[in-house]
Amino acid sequence: MLSKLFSRVKRNITNKENGLSLLLGLSLVFSYAPYSLYGIVFIVLPIWLSTLRGKSAKIAAKQGFTFAFGWFAAGISWVHVSIDQFGGLPLAISLLLMLLLCLYLALFLALACYLSARLSLNNGVNLWLLLPFWLLAEFLRGVFLTGFPWLTLGYSQINSPLSIFAPVIGEKGISALVIFLSINLLYLVKGTGKNTKKTRYFAASVLLSITLLSALLTNTSWVTPTGKKVDTAIVQGNIKQELKWAPEQTWPTMLTYLDLTRKNFPAELVIWPESAITAVEPSTQAQEFLQIAQSSALLNNSAIISGIIDYNVNTKNYYNNLVVIGKYSANDELGGYQYNNSNRYAKHHLLPIGEFVPFAEWLRPLAPFFNLPMSSFSRGEYQQKNLVANGYQLLPLICFEVAFAEQLSANFSDQTDMLLTVSNDAWFGDSHGPHQHLEIVRMRALEFGRPFLRATNNGITALVDHHGNITNQIPQFEEAVLNGQVAIVRGVTPYARYTRVIDFAIPLLFLAVALVRLYREKRPAA
Repeated sequence: MLSKLFSRVKRNITNKENGLSLLLGLSLVFSYAPYSLYGIVFIVLPIWLSTLRGKSAKIAAKQGFTFAFGWFAAGISWVHVSIDQFGGLPLAISLLLMLLLCLYLALFLALACYLSARLSLNNGVNLWLLLPFWLLAEFLRGVFLTGFPWLTLGYSQINSPLSIFAPVIGEKGISALVIFLSINLLYLVKGTGKNTKKTRYFAASVLLSITLLSALLTNTSWVTPTGKKVDTAIVQGNIKQELKWAPEQTWPTMLTYLDLTRKNFPAELVIWPESAITAVEPSTQAQEFLQIAQSSALLNNSAIISGIIDYNVNTKNYYNNLVVIGKYSANDELGGYQYNNSNRYAKHHLLPIGEFVPFAEWLRPLAPFFNLPMSSFSRGEYQQKNLVANGYQLLPLICFEVAFAEQLSANFSDQTDMLLTVSNDAWFGDSHGPHQHLEIVRMRALEFGRPFLRATNNGITALVDHHGNITNQIPQFEEAVLNGQVAIVRGVTPYARYTRVIDFAIPLLFLAVALVRLYREKRPAA
């Protein structure tokens, strides 16, 4: 079975147009962090689309599959770091798992290409139809099997002029614009054969209109600074992953965070990363340490937010939590940390394999990779209250959750002061994964018009303002504390207010555009 799979992949790659699709897909990695060459997208996509249009459904599906395989093979190669270094698998098996993941992710674009040809009147790829089907495929990729909405096209534009659209239509809308502009760039350069003059006129009009709209939005402010600035300290402990859960390292690890914090009081807010407290609630070790940390925070008129694992003795379930230690509100009426109080957050969107194992009874006996530390979590609620720390409301997300804008939207309100994400990117070593992770954080900050605090075990720890700009960060793989002031703003962006409506309306809008273009050209295919 595996030999047939490899043979089929080899045949696809050696085909001339599929080989070009693979190379073009691989090159997309340079559009994302840490390279951030956003203009590459507008070279790669028009070239690839020019090889795709008019192709039959079967050929189009192969080209779409090959292009997407290259896109993800290069773009999420950081996943292999965690499998190889911490999975306990032979190299051949870890590479096979990585191959299977990329093949799975490539299926979604292959489906979009197939449908755009199959449902056109002449059974050849119609680029106008491809756009809404591509958006549908990205939606499915973001929800199927819990979803993996990583490396979508919009993230590549966080530093481009198109980022100005994020507060209005979000990253998904920017992804749609990238594809739409790429189609029009192709038609501007190459035309369509019949009706070339009209098509080029339309393409030029689209490019000019989006340029003008971008310029108009540049001076639009969706939120207003209040003038209030919050002193924050984000602690990066730089604990090695192989030592993190060793029992003899529990107290040394926790005291590392507390000692670094004591040197940086009187910050109003102190943030520790995911599972910084390695003693499990409500164990005696955890309670002893939490009381020490709380006394220290209260003495310095501060609040600490930290990741911790909670074992619910009643339900026998583990949760990946965030808790607030020290001063809760301006007048302390909430009473400070207590076990199982309401001022905590339990991670909802769990990472497959890393935090829960599907078909665990069959997979866990196979390899250490399916028995990673803390891989048996239960989900928290989808909607949870913002954390309250020293009188400020923070909307929390843990690690992978920051890639899901709709989950952030479900917990967002106009009273949210800051967005907060904590992570343990030590799993991914010195790869481009943490850089892409921070890129996603920047997009969420821009979409929702709120400053974002990002705390990680070993980097990249950063402060991001409500414009999506990194205002301060500290290097990876260093024990350090990031000090900075966070400006509080008020107001709600259009995307924050109507997230689901906008995400649903954009594919319908471009479907309407496709149908209008087909009608005006009076031909079944573009």
